[in-house]
Amino acid sequence: MKLVRGPFVKLPANADACDDSAALLAWTAALREQGARLAADLFCGAGGLSLGLEAAGYRVVLGVDHDDEAVETHRHHHGGMTVDWDLGDPDRIAEVADLIRRTGVELLAGGPPCQPFSKAGRSMIRHRVRHGMRDPYDERRDLWRSFLEVVRAARPQTVLMENVPDMALDKEMFIFRTIVHELEELGYGVQARVVETRRYGVPQFRQRLIIVAVADRTEFTWPPEEPVQVTVMNAIGDLPEVEGGWRPEGGMYGWADYAGPQPGATFQQAMREGVADDDRAKVFDHITRPVREDDARAFELMDSTTRYSDLPEEMRRYRADIFDDKYKRLDADGPSRTITAHIAKDGYWYIHPKQNRTLTVREAARLQTFPDRIRFAGPPSAAFRQIGNAVPPLLGRHLATAVRAAVDAPRPARPQTRQVAERVADWFTSGTSQLVPWLRAETRWQVIQAEILLDRAQPMTVRSLWGLLRMWASPQDTIAAEDQLTEMSRWIQREARGSRILELAAVLAGEPEILDEGDRLRALPGLFETLADLAILAVPVAGEDDAEEPVLAGKGVLRVAARFSGEPVDRKNRLSDGRIAVARMVGDDANARHAHLGLIELANSLCTPETPKCAHCPLRDLCPAADHEPELFQLYTPPSGVEAQKLDDLG
Repeated sequence: MKLVRGPFVKLPANADACDDSAALLAWTAALREQGARLAADLFCGAGGLSLGLEAAGYRVVLGVDHDDEAVETHRHHHGGMTVDWDLGDPDRIAEVADLIRRTGVELLAGGPPCQPFSKAGRSMIRHRVRHGMRDPYDERRDLWRSFLEVVRAARPQTVLMENVPDMALDKEMFIFRTIVHELEELGYGVQARVVETRRYGVPQFRQRLIIVAVADRTEFTWPPEEPVQVTVMNAIGDLPEVEGGWRPEGGMYGWADYAGPQPGATFQQAMREGVADDDRAKVFDHITRPVREDDARAFELMDSTTRYSDLPEEMRRYRADIFDDKYKRLDADGPSRTITAHIAKDGYWYIHPKQNRTLTVREAARLQTFPDRIRFAGPPSAAFRQIGNAVPPLLGRHLATAVRAAVDAPRPARPQTRQVAERVADWFTSGTSQLVPWLRAETRWQVIQAEILLDRAQPMTVRSLWGLLRMWASPQDTIAAEDQLTEMSRWIQREARGSRILELAAVLAGEPEILDEGDRLRALPGLFETLADLAILAVPVAGEDDAEEPVLAGKGVLRVAARFSGEPVDRKNRLSDGRIAVARMVGDDANARHAHLGLIELANSLCTPETPKCAHCPLRDLCPAADHEPELFQLYTPPSGVEAQKLDDLG
């Protein structure tokens, strides 16, 4: 296959580009006099989010990234200063914060990358958060903390933060909880959601975690979703056919002939806005990789449902058991799969819906909602990388428009996380309700055996049997009391659960250290991971000041979070927005663990599915679902008669 390089795109700076801070201060002063709203974009990349901010009425006057080709692209399309600075450098952090303050930037946006944390790293940061200590500068600190430090130093009116959902969906949601905690401590009203970009007119499946913070504890309302979703061919169907590897004459100035948007294709029309009059019949960057002859034959056999393993064996160059989705033809009538930076190295995931080649640079840009007027610096591989790393401009426009609306018509934000967590934690520690008494257990083994045997049992049964179960603090204790456990489980018709407890006890008696090691406990055969997480949450390892705190999102807790947030997180997006809603109720300060356990208790005692007892809830004046009506309520019905005698016999 012939190797085809280039063209290499070189872009001049914008006419309003500023070479230094003095020029930037003078330019932004003039903009403010004209009534402009100013924004800065950190980790700006090629400027997808910046384009969205400007479409919503902001002027992006500062862009920062550490990718020279992305910086060149951003500097070409935006005025002000776009600089290649490493925000892992504390001196740069201070400089950026100073520029934001002095220029009067109102909206600070950015998508800092978030790397996984070691347990030691989480512990150190959590300790500092909970004790009100500033995080010390570190030249190689994680960049999300650099972003927060800029916010802390500059105090912009609004903050718009974007990242991949993985930041919120790890077991502890540590980074997310820390960010929300610190923004709220700075006086911002904070909202967070995992957004599906296709619901905002972006023609691809792409989820992004969005955190919005508005000063003076102001409420932010999410923008309404688009009623019609854009398909791949809605987005690129007007672009001319080209063969893989085709290049126009003229290098970066070459083009493919363009006939215009298809009739009624509003997305295509929007993508052509801003194109110079002389370029109306041209489309730039409509180039892609060459296609091997054997790949072209394979593409011929594929539709959007074909997997790599479906191809004839003689046509596969890779192991089908490992690379089952190595090739993927996009669905013409649906959204594209997520456009990522991976497209710069391998286009096989992005085969054109109708032509036997991978996507062109311009097609990838369209699927990310970059208008056709936008060019990308560097070779095609750099262009693909910049496009894949970007925030879709259309999503940015929707979000920034909603931010403006929040500022222009301010409303008080919902209660802060700390206020909610403190109330629930106080209620839990007061012992007002103990329908799930093993949440206050002394050992993880007590939690495990009680949850297995007594989950969803009648309150009378729980109250009586827990007194006996708690005496078996270790697996060895349970094994010694095998006859009593067997009789107990038989009486409440849960013999299989009793046997399961004994099986687990036999394993753990031989390796008791497993109970103190979270990862090993979760991997224990016969023990559900969610139950291990509950034991870890309820009973931290002795001697660890900042022990692990997994975020649990069972049905009951999600029900509480749904009622409190006013969003159907118990039925929709439970693993993303549901867990975010739970995290927003427990926070990340010293109350977090007891608040989390309190939510579990609330779900079992007061916030029940059919007849919630709102009048007794510690959140009754904060919860939009609370009916505030007085009601008769009694936590426990004392056992009596024959049932009481049976329980006494067991105890």
